[in-house]
Amino acid sequence: MKRLQVLFLVALSSSLLLFGCGKEKEPEAQPVVEPIVEALPEAAEENTEETEEAADLDVPPAEGMVRSRLTNEWVDEEVAKTRPIAVMVPNSKTASQYGLSDASVLYECNVEGSMTRLMGVWEDWSNFEKLGNIRSCRDYYLYWAFEWDAIYIHYGGPFYIDDLIGREDTQNINCIEFGDATYRDTAKNSTDNAFTSADRIKKAAEHYDYPLEYREGYADEQHYMFASDSDPNTLEQYPDAITATKIDMSPAYPVTNCYFEYNEETGLYDRFQHLSGDSDGPHVDLASNQQLAFKNILIQNTYFEVRDQKGYLAFQCHDTTRDGWFFTNGKGIHVTWEKTSDYGATRYYDDNGNEIKLNTGKTMVCIVEDGDTFMVDGKTIDAD
Repeated sequence: MKRLQVLFLVALSSSLLLFGCGKEKEPEAQPVVEPIVEALPEAAEENTEETEEAADLDVPPAEGMVRSRLTNEWVDEEVAKTRPIAVMVPNSKTASQYGLSDASVLYECNVEGSMTRLMGVWEDWSNFEKLGNIRSCRDYYLYWAFEWDAIYIHYGGPFYIDDLIGREDTQNINCIEFGDATYRDTAKNSTDNAFTSADRIKKAAEHYDYPLEYREGYADEQHYMFASDSDPNTLEQYPDAITATKIDMSPAYPVTNCYFEYNEETGLYDRFQHLSGDSDGPHVDLASNQQLAFKNILIQNTYFEVRDQKGYLAFQCHDTTRDGWFFTNGKGIHVTWEKTSDYGATRYYDDNGNEIKLNTGKTMVCIVEDGDTFMVDGKTIDAD
């Protein structure tokens, strides 16, 4: 027993000596260096998430959705198959404009007396109960409606339209000839009070035996070229792009005096106008009380002639020699445009000869007479 106690004491002493030596001198503390590689996986993860988010913008949000050929927005496949409608809408002080904010593409051009008239092109029109009001045709608008293979809706027109309206391939609804296409409703006066609805348009199309789906071989399947949502067109790739926060069309449209202001919060150009001295105000859709706004603005300088003493105009819609401007995201570039056939799309090219890419959203097309001007951020731009 005594021998075991001695052995235990010897072992305990040896252990104390060993651990005691470690306490006599602490090793010098070494600086802690954070390894850079530890941050890399986190950064890579963030980049991956951003890439995935950008890629998601180019993926259909739901099954059965496709890109619109008018706006590049995601729409139901059935909507994309349906022919658009193109409707003539007045832009006078007495106009009662319902449904304009839903137009995918909106055209504006002078008619007699320097008053402009509008033509909206609607892709998804199946639920409209009140659209218009509807006014008369001008033949040059027909060529722009042809580009979309749209069913063209109007309320009569001067004899200048007869040859084009009478063509076998022209599919129009003249609301004077087919009275059931319109109805009269509350409006600003008794002249601008003719409206239509989806049901009446379908009834008229059935009456004339017009197909509601695109006719094969007419309008180009790819009309505008669009940038992807994940890589929008900022125009920063053009060193000569100009800043465009306000586009003032009043020199070219002296009666309506419309202009557009860039809204940085929405990324859209809000439309304003004042008529014959009235104060400035938002251009509002009476159906929704929503201000008209556009992602893209195209200004198209166009050869024109005065037809008669009444001031009826003719515009040369087919051309390869004219220029214009393209505005989006608060910037603008000079472009040229071409239209070489009735149903072929008007195409726009940058100064390098490349077809421009619009951004997803609604487009405003302003047709300007050669020799007129407009203003961008206070600077005069000639249309020649």
